Amino acid sequence: MTGVTQQRDARALLRAAGMRVTTQRITVLDQVAAHPHSTADALTARVRAALGSVSKQAIYDVLSALTGAGLVRRIEPAGSPAVFESRAGDNHHHLVCRSCGVIVDVDCAVGAAPCLTPADGHGFVVDEAEIVFWGVCPACRIGRESNDEAMENTDD
Repeated sequence: MTGVTQQRDARALLRAAGMRVTTQRITVLDQVAAHPHSTADALTARVRAALGSVSKQAIYDVLSALTGAGLVRRIEPAGSPAVFESRAGDNHHHLVCRSCGVIVDVDCAVGAAPCLTPADGHGFVVDEAEIVFWGVCPACRIGRESNDEAMENTDD
């Protein structure tokens, strides 16, 4: 998708959400779409590269507004900073690598929200389930295996 097409889509999304269309909001939406699972700090650096001087607080404010409007999803894997993605409003989960921290989207195994139903809802009306699967990604697993082999060869 070209930058112009992304900007048109971002403008349409903002208008549909009843939000003011600003250059900062368009740029943040574009950067979240282009770099899913980015931290606010990483997004700030990318927005600054695109627009010049923008305060970190301005980016946090934009991310908060976009999250509140349902245009961006904020996820917080345990022990990691919050990350943002544009895949909001659907029912998906995440895989997180314990080694490098990479995050990958995983479609819901069951389908309709909330995707999982608790055995005892304690009177809650559950409308969402957020699942994080933890493990080691293929690249880190290969790296570990290579390191293990190297260690075995030095023991001789």
